[in-house]
Amino acid sequence: MVSEKKSAVAVIMGSDSDMAVMQSCIEGLRDFGVEPIVRIISAHRTPQIAAEFAQNAAKNGIKVIIAAAGMAAHLAGAVASRTTLPVIGVPMISGSGLEGIDALLSTMQMPPGVPVATMAVGKAGAKNAAILAVQILALSDEALAEKLAKFKKEQEKKVTEKDSALQ
Repeated sequence: MVSEKKSAVAVIMGSDSDMAVMQSCIEGLRDFGVEPIVRIISAHRTPQIAAEFAQNAAKNGIKVIIAAAGMAAHLAGAVASRTTLPVIGVPMISGSGLEGIDALLSTMQMPPGVPVATMAVGKAGAKNAAILAVQILALSDEALAEKLAKFKKEQEKKVTEKDSALQ
């Protein structure tokens, strides 16, 4: 059994091959001062570990779970079925030749009562998952809310600077 460090966000992925994409999520969280728990947990190869992780997440101080998986992409749904915490799914591109569409559909097609907030496929989705997790935490954390407002202003500034450069 892996001992859990305390963190408000967990980033779990079905395979170590997902780490290259999910690193942008992990770094995005760290940019806001959120140090995530990072685990490799498979819905199919380690179902008992996935179930125990989900069932104990809230007790371990986790407030948001980000789950990335490709192909069948059942990780986010399997975790969401065993917790009341918000689960954010990041569909991954696998070797199926479908460019992640298979994972996208598996992640978002959840039955009523078991929601998964589904991001875009791959790196853009990984980055947005971090931001959505921070937005959820910012509802009850004023310091994070301020960091998030600053981030939004910086986004605006980058776009207006690029626009000005064209004029």
